[in-house]
Amino acid sequence: MKLKYPLLLLFLVPLYVWGQKDIATQNNSWYMYFGNHKVTDKVGIHTEFQWRRNGLIKDVGQSLTRLGVDYKLSPSVMATAGYAYIVTWPYGEQPVAFKFREHRIWQQLFLTHSSGRFFFNHRFRLEQRFIEKRMDNGDGTSSNDGSFYKNRARYRFFVSVPLNNNELVKGTFFVSAYDEVFLQFGPNFGLNYLDQNRLYGAIGYVVDRNANVQLGYLNQFIIKGDAVQAENNHTLQLALTYNFDFRKNKE
Repeated sequence: MKLKYPLLLLFLVPLYVWGQKDIATQNNSWYMYFGNHKVTDKVGIHTEFQWRRNGLIKDVGQSLTRLGVDYKLSPSVMATAGYAYIVTWPYGEQPVAFKFREHRIWQQLFLTHSSGRFFFNHRFRLEQRFIEKRMDNGDGTSSNDGSFYKNRARYRFFVSVPLNNNELVKGTFFVSAYDEVFLQFGPNFGLNYLDQNRLYGAIGYVVDRNANVQLGYLNQFIIKGDAVQAENNHTLQLALTYNFDFRKNKE
């Protein structure tokens, strides 16, 4: 069936998700920093770090560091390409056997528009993933056994609405929400083309034109490679966005 609009994916996801047979429900927390730093009017640097925990803070789950170069194609369209380094530890009810690392190349297109008090963005992202394989040494330890390659495509629809102002200016409280679908393709993705779905809602505060904070809830549904095991993660998110401006002649 041809999908006329990408948003139709958001309605098809639940039908697939609840067909899973072995779902582990867990509580997680993610603490995050994001920044898009202007170097020229068109070029910028993307920086990001995510500290993901199983439970509120006690048990480590994953760390993610992402860097990229932004290029502004127009006032409402930005392209980015970069590199990410991810470390995953065994956690939860369906843990991986051993801690492993991932090197990731990524590209994305970011589109923004608004309607009245509603501010929208669409993020289309491609990922080329080089995931470490671990070999069991038979004594409770593991060693590196090369890596395998996977592709993934992601689409996120995001909306934010200011509460006490008409625009997202300094001193504004706002609410935000998004849904993001992760699709796998190419070699080594197992039995499931649908990798994840993330549904998010938050309240935020604009500190100034370069910074905001958000506190929210994320429902992360992960489908494992056997297409039988899955995680339903209830996730607390605390995010800080701070954008530096390195241009000599600032606006």
